[in-house]
Amino acid sequence: MTGVAEVLRPLVPQVLGVLVRRYGQFDACEDAVQEASLAASEQWPAEGVPDSPRSWLITVATRRLTDQWRSESARRRREEMVAVREPEAVVAGPGEERPPDSDDTLSLLFLCCHPGVSPPSQVALTLRAVGGLTTAEIARAFLVPEATMTRRITRAKESIAAAGSTFSEPSPEDFPARLRVVLQVLYLIFNEGYTATSGENLLREELAAEAIRLARAVHALIPGEGEVTGLLALLLLTHARRAARTGPAGELVPLPEQDRGRWDAAMIAEGVALVRSALGRGPVGPYQVQAAIAALHDEAPGTEETDWPQIAELYGVLGELMPGPVVTVNLAVAIAQVAGPDAGLAVLDGIDAELDVGRRVDAVRAHLLERAGRTAEAQEYYLKAAKRTESGPERRYLEERAERVGAQRPRVR
Repeated sequence: MTGVAEVLRPLVPQVLGVLVRRYGQFDACEDAVQEASLAASEQWPAEGVPDSPRSWLITVATRRLTDQWRSESARRRREEMVAVREPEAVVAGPGEERPPDSDDTLSLLFLCCHPGVSPPSQVALTLRAVGGLTTAEIARAFLVPEATMTRRITRAKESIAAAGSTFSEPSPEDFPARLRVVLQVLYLIFNEGYTATSGENLLREELAAEAIRLARAVHALIPGEGEVTGLLALLLLTHARRAARTGPAGELVPLPEQDRGRWDAAMIAEGVALVRSALGRGPVGPYQVQAAIAALHDEAPGTEETDWPQIAELYGVLGELMPGPVVTVNLAVAIAQVAGPDAGLAVLDGIDAELDVGRRVDAVRAHLLERAGRTAEAQEYYLKAAKRTESGPERRYLEERAERVGAQRPRVR
């Protein structure tokens, strides 16, 4: 079943892209693709994956779409409009210029970032349609209830339908804004893959790999765009550490304790080269700065040899480009490495009034309190952070840290 899921996940956005390009009506096409995916998950384990799983999905989804339209009162008008044909042969649709086996994922990506949809809904819809995340996973990424995210995705579909669901390229005026959303979506998909927000596995490598694949595709489309290059570099430099992030039992291994010999040297070299090329031209953006920070980590032999003053300076720059509590938390870690744990805690103290970003603040505070020798407080915050995560590996790591810190506390006689 897992193998079937791995086959299906990258194909679903491709098939959805084909149907939307041919017939419009995003919402109806998505429902048809979901039904086809369900049929595949039920049939393929028993009957085997077909020779052309993409064509199989397109055929079944087209049939579902046809059946749906035939059952509606406006059947004749819609059938004439879309020129419904027998779907056995997967051929080019009306006005279709590209070959039937082309990948429409990028076009679907930009369609989801339609200017008629609000930016938060653009991100949510793209994560659902292109990234393959569930509504619950997207809700956790945005720190909102699942019901809220469901409404947001529904409104996004309605807005695209009202706008005509056109599959055309964005205009030059719209392109920068839509590209920013596309990059944010890929960033969020990667984050969910690199550190899963729930479940017993720290990594969801298929999501991280898909984000990198799409980032490569966008970079190939516009190689001269600095932030596209920066994002691709950031994803590569981060993903290069994946093999060392977990132990033999799937336990979380923090960065200072990782075996850097297990890091992917080729991926690091590619990422560093992209960073250098991106920083050498045009204005610097947030993804380029984050990639530069990741490069400093990846090129250092160990934690002690890492250029923490430079990293702290870069987080300061990032805070100006993209202010927010998450950046401040990372700045606190860097400052603590440069000036000691008390200096880092002082930076963290400024976050509480801005926004509670959950377990990350508690976990970092616990770590810095432990370094400062304040073991009772450190234990309290480790346990607090553990209660706020739905990730099994993260929770176990934080609970183990709390237990270890508790064992260091002096006994009352």
